Amino acid sequence: MDLAKKRCIPCEGGTKPMGVREARKYLRMTDGWKLRGSSIYCDLQFKDFAATVRFANKVADATEHEGHHPDIYLHSWNRLRLTLSTHAIKGLSINDFILASKINRIMQ
Repeated sequence: MDLAKKRCIPCEGGTKPMGVREARKYLRMTDGWKLRGSSIYCDLQFKDFAATVRFANKVADATEHEGHHPDIYLHSWNRLRLTLSTHAIKGLSINDFILASKINRIMQ
């Protein structure tokens, strides 16, 4: 299954978050991402500050198109952490893994 070809579906409160077993299954499809509590994250390092900001902007553009957004943490001068969780359900949904796969495509 190519998650990057799927689209995020609006998620509203009242939906149960994904369980750990299911999250681990999807995590195997999203290289470089790790599970932490009710979210997934990816740490990245770039050659310089400008490259870090350019990548963050590409992620912002792509995720705005999906209507689902990561938390983007720029720290140090060349490091970025992306964290995904579906805030409306206070946990993980398929949207988080779809977005992680789309972000991975940006990295290629």
